[in-house]
Amino acid sequence: MKLSRDIQSLSVFKRDSTKFLRQIKKTGEPIVLTVNGKAAAVLHDPDGYQEYLQDKKRQEVIAGIRRGMEDVKAGRTRPADEFFDEFFLKYDIPTKE
Repeated sequence: MKLSRDIQSLSVFKRDSTKFLRQIKKTGEPIVLTVNGKAAAVLHDPDGYQEYLQDKKRQEVIAGIRRGMEDVKAGRTRPADEFFDEFFLKYDIPTKE
């Protein structure tokens, strides 16, 4: 990200929006829009935003796996058959036995 190019006030963006949309398409870099000198929004191209969403989902999955591994190490787990036996009994679900 090039700060002088990729951080713009909303009023400048409104005035030159076509120019900034071309810039985003060319560079693939998002533009931070400011209001009164503070970040107010981020404008991104569709492909870059899709990559962001995929990366976010990947990070959430990795975090979930890490939590699961920590639960195993800490002994906060139990065998699946034990859980399902209790679950079926609690909700009166018939089993095929």
